[in-house]
Amino acid sequence: MKNFTQISSITSAPLFINGLLSALLFITVNQASAVDFISEEYQLSDKEVRVGEAYYRADMQWMAYQAEVSEENPFYQIYLKNLVSGKVQQVSPGTGKTTCSWVHPLQEKVLFSSTHEDSDAKAKMTAEIERRKSGERQSYAWDYDEFYDIYETDFEGGKIKNLTNTLGYDAEASWSPDGKLIAFASNRRAYTEQLSEEEAALFKKDPSSLIDIYIMNANGSNVKRLTQTNAYDGGPFFNPDGKRIVWRRFSANGREAEIFTMNIDGSDQKQITRLNMMSWAPFYHPSGKYVIFATNVHGHRNFELYIVDVDGKKEPVRVTDKEGFDGLPVFTPDGKYLTWTSDRTPEKKGHLFHGKWNHEKALESLSLK
Repeated sequence: MKNFTQISSITSAPLFINGLLSALLFITVNQASAVDFISEEYQLSDKEVRVGEAYYRADMQWMAYQAEVSEENPFYQIYLKNLVSGKVQQVSPGTGKTTCSWVHPLQEKVLFSSTHEDSDAKAKMTAEIERRKSGERQSYAWDYDEFYDIYETDFEGGKIKNLTNTLGYDAEASWSPDGKLIAFASNRRAYTEQLSEEEAALFKKDPSSLIDIYIMNANGSNVKRLTQTNAYDGGPFFNPDGKRIVWRRFSANGREAEIFTMNIDGSDQKQITRLNMMSWAPFYHPSGKYVIFATNVHGHRNFELYIVDVDGKKEPVRVTDKEGFDGLPVFTPDGKYLTWTSDRTPEKKGHLFHGKWNHEKALESLSLK
C-alpha cells in the first residue's frame, strides 16, 4: 500500500494538539475555499471485505487493486478488473501478503509486491486467522516485512517474475508513463550494507526509518537510490511526462509527513506542503499542474483530500468533507474522474469510491487559470 502506514499511532494527545494549533491559521484561512470538486459520487466496491487502493491503465480499460475478499485469506491480494466487461480476476498467488499494484501503461502486465516466497508465508496466514478468531483487537499498523519483493505478472497471474529478489522491504512500486522505469520504496540497505551504530539502533526501533526512494529499469536492473535520509521516504509516483516523482517524507519521529517532488535522478528535491501534520498518498493530476493528497489537519483520524500546485506556492485546498478516512486518491488517466479509498461505510471498512472530477474548479481554486 502506498501507504497507510503509521497512521494508527501517529501521535500522543499533547503532540497532536500542538500540531493542530500550528495548522489552525491554515484551516481558518482556507476553509472558505473548500468547494465541491466531486460530483456523481458513488461506492465502487462492495463485495469485498475491505479494499486498499486502485490504479488505472493508460487506456482506462483495466484497473488493478488490492482487496481482502474472504475470511480464509486475512491479507490483501491483487485483483485486475476489466472496466468494459466488469470481469475480475486475481493475479497474485494467494499466499502471503501483497500490496501496491500497478498496471503497465502499454503491455498486459501487472506490478505488485508480495511475500509469497517467504517459507513461513502460510504459517503467518494461519496465525493471523487464529488471532482474528480469538477476538483479539489491535490497532492497524503497516508491516514492513523483509520478505516483500516486487513482482510482475501477466493478466492471468500465470507468469510471475521477481524483479527485486533482495532481502528487505521492497514495495510501493509504479511504472513510469512509458513503462521503462520503476520507482519504489525500500529499506534494503539495512540488510545489505554496514550501518552506523546510530542507524542500526534506529532501524531496530523502527524498520521504516531507513526506507528510501529507489528507481530501476523495468527489468529490475540498474537500481539507484534517490533519497538519502534516515526518515521514511515512500509512495513514489511519476508525473505525466515521466520527468519527476512525487512522494511523501515522514518526520524523524514518524508523527508527521509532507509531500515532496524531485527529478527522476534525485535532483531538485522540493517540499510542496508545510502543514506539520500527516500528509501523504500524493498523486499527480494528468494535467501535471497539481497534486492531490490526504491529510489529517482536521483531526487525528479524520483524513481529508486536498490539492496543491506542483510548486507548492499556493495554499493547499480542501476537496472532501466527511468524518473518517478519505485517502489513497488516484485520477483516471483522462483526468475526468477521481477514485479513492474511504471508510464512510456502515461497517467502517475501507472501500473504493468514485466520482466526476471538476478540473476547471481545481485550477480556479489554486489560482492556476
